[in-house]
Amino acid sequence: MKVLVTGGLGYIGSHTVVELLENGDEVIIIDNLVNSKLEVLEKIKKITGKNATFYQYDLCDYSKVSEVFEKERPDAVIHFAGLKAVGESVSKPLTYYENNLLSTINLLKCMAKYNVKKIVFSSSATVYGKPKTLPIREDASLHTTNPYGTTKLMIENILTDLYNSDSSFDITILRYFNPIGSHKSGLLGENPNGIPNNLMPYVVRVARGELPVLNIFGDDYPTIDGTGVRDYIHVLDLAHGHILALNNKIHGLKIYNLGTGKGTSVLELVKMFEKVNNVKVNYQIVKRRDGDIAECYASSDKAKNELGFTCKYTLEDMCLDSYNYHDAN
Repeated sequence: MKVLVTGGLGYIGSHTVVELLENGDEVIIIDNLVNSKLEVLEKIKKITGKNATFYQYDLCDYSKVSEVFEKERPDAVIHFAGLKAVGESVSKPLTYYENNLLSTINLLKCMAKYNVKKIVFSSSATVYGKPKTLPIREDASLHTTNPYGTTKLMIENILTDLYNSDSSFDITILRYFNPIGSHKSGLLGENPNGIPNNLMPYVVRVARGELPVLNIFGDDYPTIDGTGVRDYIHVLDLAHGHILALNNKIHGLKIYNLGTGKGTSVLELVKMFEKVNNVKVNYQIVKRRDGDIAECYASSDKAKNELGFTCKYTLEDMCLDSYNYHDAN
């Protein structure tokens, strides 16, 4: 299969590209390098021994996206590209709405124009907002608490309306929880530009002395130790979930959670990281962050039953692999 991967040099995108190439698929990547690096392309080749075709284009430029479709004629799309920092989305909502929605609309217009009807969309557990029950199932009520999450939910609504207007589209929405970890080679991992927004790269940089202290946002949540609880999933398990979704024989509009089904608090994660890597992580408790919730973890039963999705890697693996990546780089 010839697969167009948007944001394919990013954290989750690059791991999925590796899975696709190792699966024998042909890959075209569009990435504007806003939160990724060109060197990832060579690392993908080093791991797989195969080339992916790369375009440094912005999806917000319709003419460039159309040019790729005209030239490459993909069979399917996996859509990762988008701005993704919760805190930044609260301070820059218009930037998030403009970028994430316009880029997706341009992509879908090109798909319709060139008769490419299969898409896997990278959504997020943020669409559930503050969950009423745990673990969270796909039929839970949807309510977002920050502009980032709202853009994901709006794109889900766009995809649903698109399918209702044309049921020849084959659409899979993957709502995934908190990806961490790195490729076993040590070549690929989460390495954001500037100060990290996500927990694990911040933990790693503090452990390595590159940043002085980890800020833990709130210790007064109604959780096991007062810190926020999330469902951390290894990026390799997550990437494999995209391959399963792409090859799913069930046609139509499908929505799946991808997570481990187990909640881990921020402090539990930090303690595990310290233990398995034999390092110290300096941290301080600061006030809660706007848009954050107390607990969020998945029921992945639907993905298990329909896709055959299971998680292979443990929290120990996630902590070891994350540190290994930064040591190797």
